[in-house]
Amino acid sequence: MNIDLSGKKILVTGGAGFIGANLCEALLNKKNTVICLDNFSTGKRENITTFLEDSNFKLIEGDIRNLDDCMLAASGVDYILHQAALGSVPRSIKDPITSNDVNVSGFLNMLVAARDNNVKRFVYAASSSTYGDSKALPKTEDVIGKPLSPYAITKYVNELYADVFGKTYGLETIGLRYFNVFGRKQDANGAYAAVIPKFINQLINLESPVINGDGLHSRDFTYIDNIIQINLLSLIAEKSAVNTVYNAAFGDRNTLNDLVLYLKDFLSEYNPKIKNIDVIYGSNRLGDIPHSHAEIKKAITQLNYNPEFSLKDGLRESIKWYFENL
Repeated sequence: MNIDLSGKKILVTGGAGFIGANLCEALLNKKNTVICLDNFSTGKRENITTFLEDSNFKLIEGDIRNLDDCMLAASGVDYILHQAALGSVPRSIKDPITSNDVNVSGFLNMLVAARDNNVKRFVYAASSSTYGDSKALPKTEDVIGKPLSPYAITKYVNELYADVFGKTYGLETIGLRYFNVFGRKQDANGAYAAVIPKFINQLINLESPVINGDGLHSRDFTYIDNIIQINLLSLIAEKSAVNTVYNAAFGDRNTLNDLVLYLKDFLSEYNPKIKNIDVIYGSNRLGDIPHSHAEIKKAITQLNYNPEFSLKDGLRESIKWYFENL
């Protein structure tokens, strides 16, 4: 999709992270000036190394928990894409205080910085975890349940703060509820690695992937290029589309068992031994939502969103990247 967005100054918080770095790259390719704010707690310097040679890219090493860093980064920018956060449900269960400090206090700092610097629009990473214990499928933006983890609470509080800043200060905000995003630059290692890069890494190394539960939990896995598209569309959307939230997904769901079968099939093209690797099943993970499947009509209608990559399409692209970079 050709999105007309160039010549703007855009701040990407968490710009050295998986999603943030991909957004920085897309914005630079469209000839925008990009400011990256990151403290490298989870972001990786190698994600942005090639950008440092670009005169349109500026790195600010700072922390969203520090209001001065936020004010400096937001100075003179047209738009903010707020991606900085501590992700992972298990991480938030283990350390809810730090997750709250980063995801709530840091978010509030960025809203204040956006307001005080007269930023035109603030687009932020919300989360499908907000749907909590709601059993309704597919998930529609106006029907949520009770949160199942500290992480989910922080992301819902973000939505509440954004709504208040829109009504109270006239700040234009758009929240994008990400559904299980995956793709290039996503970390395959570490205690809180996402399931797709973790499984790819294990299978490449001829190790058995471990599925939490019976493998029948389902997810609306969303390839990174779909997420890039909806972020950029959110920046140029009509004013009638702001101060609300949208599901950012492909609009389909696959079980974890399906996911492993696809991965084994695609990866066996590189190494036939992968086809015969067994799966290990473990206990269910605390705080997990059993099923996620997004209704994306709202984003299609109001943002002109048109996700181009299915799970299988995205897996093939991701596998190519990991074989070149792992």
